[in-house]
Amino acid sequence: MIDGVRYLGRGIGWVAKRPSQWVFGLIPAVLTLLLFGWLLVWFGFKADDLAAWLTPFADGWAAGLRDAVRIIAGVALFAGGAFVSLLLFTAVTLMIGSPFYEELSLRVERSLGGQVPESDEPFWRSIVRGVKDAAVLGVIALGLGVVFFALGFIPVIGQTVVPIVALVVSGYFLAGELTGIAMDRRGLRRKERFAVLRTVRGRTLGFGAATAVVFLIPLGAVLFMPGAVAGATLLARDACEDDTSPGYKVA
Repeated sequence: MIDGVRYLGRGIGWVAKRPSQWVFGLIPAVLTLLLFGWLLVWFGFKADDLAAWLTPFADGWAAGLRDAVRIIAGVALFAGGAFVSLLLFTAVTLMIGSPFYEELSLRVERSLGGQVPESDEPFWRSIVRGVKDAAVLGVIALGLGVVFFALGFIPVIGQTVVPIVALVVSGYFLAGELTGIAMDRRGLRRKERFAVLRTVRGRTLGFGAATAVVFLIPLGAVLFMPGAVAGATLLARDACEDDTSPGYKVA
């Protein structure tokens, strides 16, 4: 997993040495931030009310026990919302910034030399596919968010183990989304992409978990998105070169 963390570090280092590329990659993330920012602020202020609405069974309990249950519910609710927003933020940013990140990813690969595959897929078709992928990820994120919210009620485990599991799971899907740019150029779609990533599971989880952590830092998802795309390109390039699964050849 440490190797996976290094990919994120290498990606951040790549854009740090090229400030113009970093600014170039910031544009879609800032646009998405404006969309998601007010939603998260609203959600944060409404967490207490939503927790009370979700726990009507505690209305008649003693004040101390009722408040404890609703505090746990509020924490679990906000954690579930953060999990969902983390995945959706990435998916929407990549969808909005498709031409930006495609160009950034190409520049990363060209800087390494060697053969660089380029997609001949029409732009409109890549947008349609991006919307479909974002919708699929949204359904998965919402489903897992509900599961993690429910598990958050388990004493101790819900406040310790569950957040760690949620971080790892969200990191895995983040890695899948971010590597999609470079893998799409190689003709690999969502199922094939995850099949390749499973062959380098340790690196995928390390990269994804590290990315999830920095994305949870205030404004981290915006500031580190260009570096994450660069790092994911490096990971995808190496994973595809290492992959020996049937039916796939590096372009």
